[in-house]
Amino acid sequence: MSRARKLLPWKRNAVVAGLLAVLASACGGPPGAGKDDKNKKEDAPVPVTVVAAEQRTVDVVATALGTVAAQNTVTVSPQVGGQLMSLHFTEGGKVTKGQVLARIDARSNQASVAEAEAALRQTQAALATARANYERANSPAYRQYVSKTDLDTQRNEVTRLEAAVAAAQASLGGARVQLQYTTVTSPINGIAGIRNVDAGNVVAAGTGLVTITQTQPIQVVFNLPERQLGALRQARAAGSVPVEVAERGAAKVLASDGSLDVIDNQISADSGTFRARAVFANDNDALWPGQFVNVRLRLGSIDNAVVIPAPAVQRGPDGDFVYVVQDDAVRQQKVTVGIEVDDRHVQVSDGLKAGDRVVTEGQFRLKPGSKVIALAPGQAPPAPAASEDKEKKDEGGPRVTTE
Repeated sequence: MSRARKLLPWKRNAVVAGLLAVLASACGGPPGAGKDDKNKKEDAPVPVTVVAAEQRTVDVVATALGTVAAQNTVTVSPQVGGQLMSLHFTEGGKVTKGQVLARIDARSNQASVAEAEAALRQTQAALATARANYERANSPAYRQYVSKTDLDTQRNEVTRLEAAVAAAQASLGGARVQLQYTTVTSPINGIAGIRNVDAGNVVAAGTGLVTITQTQPIQVVFNLPERQLGALRQARAAGSVPVEVAERGAAKVLASDGSLDVIDNQISADSGTFRARAVFANDNDALWPGQFVNVRLRLGSIDNAVVIPAPAVQRGPDGDFVYVVQDDAVRQQKVTVGIEVDDRHVQVSDGLKAGDRVVTEGQFRLKPGSKVIALAPGQAPPAPAASEDKEKKDEGGPRVTTE
């Protein structure tokens, strides 16, 4: 029997034990060690950001995207035709009611006035003659010599000429009005747009010369969802509803002196929204027709409201909930969310009280009962301990090499 064969029985157990030790070290430890480490990591406290719920008075607001609209827009057009002699406004400049904007050649209208005046004088002279004849024929000295038929004829002639004088006066008035129309004035206060016709052109009645828009005061039209109709009507019944507008996509407030003016009389069946309109003084011309703005209406206020950051609210199968920190662990608390306080906070109408600490960051690693390390907003989590670093290094195990 060979030497190797004689050694095999007493070396076999030692060799197998050594191989098992090497394999155990390479796999991170003896059987069951990985499971224990996993449980240990799951039990480790989770760093989370925690904020205490606060109690304060909050405004009940409604927000919408609105469009600025001029309260009045007028396209100025001449009421008579003719050559446009001159323009008397600055494009883009302010104009006042009654200001002369343009003049049209008035010579033909002046001639019409003169003709009407002459016709009136002629008719008035005929009327004077007819009255004198009638008065003479109807006097006691001549009545016995004038037949009743002639007397009636003279009286009717006076009546006819009186009507003719009235018609001549009306014609003269119409001619004078037409003459006034050769001077085009602004019907409202506002801002002139870009002119449509240059001086020297022959224009017809109704040709648009320029558009005037009234910007003081000015309107903002917006849509709100139908669920807010009741609250808006109730707020309006209680008094004036304040409205402010800001730049679209920016926080800059353009005007804060607005008030609700009109609530439309129907809800759109297509969008489920209704229209409303607010009015602003716009003394500084911060609002411009056609501009898009963010609208904010104050419908009232809630006293002693519980307010938390919006990211704290999570959505679950049973509704909204938050993680509340208590004794360095968390519990899941169902809440009822009320109104949006601003872009970052919401009001909670049920489920929380002032002072409750809620998790605002790190919720995805939590479950009910998880241990946590509570951090203030912006605070960095603590550095890992030296033992944890050593364990991470030991997880790789010894390196086995063969030659």
